[in-house]
Amino acid sequence: MKNLILTFFLIGVLFGFSYAQDEDTISAKKWEFSADMNMYFYPGEFIGMPVIRADRDKLHLEARYNYEDSKTFSAWLGYNFAGGNELSYFITPMLGGVVGNTKGIAPGLEFTFEYKGFELYNESEYMVDVDSKLNNFLYTWTDFSYAPTDWLWAGLSAQTLQMYQEKTEFEGGFLLGGGISNFELTGYLFNPGSDNHYWVLLFTVNF
Repeated sequence: MKNLILTFFLIGVLFGFSYAQDEDTISAKKWEFSADMNMYFYPGEFIGMPVIRADRDKLHLEARYNYEDSKTFSAWLGYNFAGGNELSYFITPMLGGVVGNTKGIAPGLEFTFEYKGFELYNESEYMVDVDSKLNNFLYTWTDFSYAPTDWLWAGLSAQTLQMYQEKTEFEGGFLLGGGISNFELTGYLFNPGSDNHYWVLLFTVNF
């Protein structure tokens, strides 16, 4: 199953690149791509979560692996809203399909607000499991950061997870990141000072 998911994932990525190149020859509106590798360093365990995004004007496409569950692939379709002057915003409601160890559908939302070096970023989803509603969950990731320069930023981060009819789990921490050209690297420390602390590295390429 893992090989099948990865095969479809790569086919989708290649198709997206091919389609973007063909369409760019007849339109002034261009595709914008970004690829993330989320690397979770738990005590004695490592988890990698690749994410690929493609945007063209209002259209948003996204693919994730290991995100909703291990050995699980999700594909997303969204609509971009952007605007603002000093306070700029980028808001994308989405709908995703999930296959693998977990199967279902997931409405989601991503947004970014920026104001004079300050940035508020959030990604959220509600996972509806087709096998059992006991596996449904609401997940959010939120970053609040300040960038004194274009190549350095720092701030706070939080994750919440609420399983069906269970209490909300909260994890908070700090972030520090930097970038050069089209490359960015951000490090996170969650649950600092506790026995269950862990690190996350986020490597991003924009192209």
